Amino acid sequence: MLRAYAAGVFPMAKSREDPRVHWVDPQERGIIPLSGFHISRSLGRRLRRLDYRIVVNGDFEGVVNACADREETWINDRILTLYRQLHRRGHAHSLEVWRESQLAGGVYGITLGGAFFGESMFSRVTDGSKIALAYLVDHLRRTGFRLFDTQFVTPHLASLGCIGIPRNAYHALLRDSLRDNANFLSLPVELDPYGIIHRNTHTS
Repeated sequence: MLRAYAAGVFPMAKSREDPRVHWVDPQERGIIPLSGFHISRSLGRRLRRLDYRIVVNGDFEGVVNACADREETWINDRILTLYRQLHRRGHAHSLEVWRESQLAGGVYGITLGGAFFGESMFSRVTDGSKIALAYLVDHLRRTGFRLFDTQFVTPHLASLGCIGIPRNAYHALLRDSLRDNANFLSLPVELDPYGIIHRNTHTS
């Protein structure tokens, strides 16, 4: 699994019921430049409400299960098992938005060198996934990552700064990023909600 990510491919199933794992290497790859995440005025106001907690790896399996809990999903039982194994080995992580004791949103992905391979995100409250993504970008910057791979470009991700780059450019960026030694767990597991606001004052 890790060799596949290092080679620039990632797993998907056609559906939850499909037992097979297909390896994907798109001609255009989605990435979020870590210096280019866009915090809109509305998202900035939402972040300032501080009616949430941000936790790293508080409920990894809960996040993956929430991401898979859709009518159409590419996460089958085999892929779910592989993610659990990678999480136990320290290569798969979640960042979660909590409201009181409820999991309100989150994102998870795989880490290797200085690359974070974003897999999926979910939201149970308004802007839950946007809040998670904003904190994730800030967290990746602060923990030494160079690459945030989103696999594809969607309209939702594009509105937050995601861009598409050609496959060969992605592979070159990936090779450079794998030489780094970022540490996703080098900060406290509960992130400071004030810090992101102070570090990202240029909203529009």
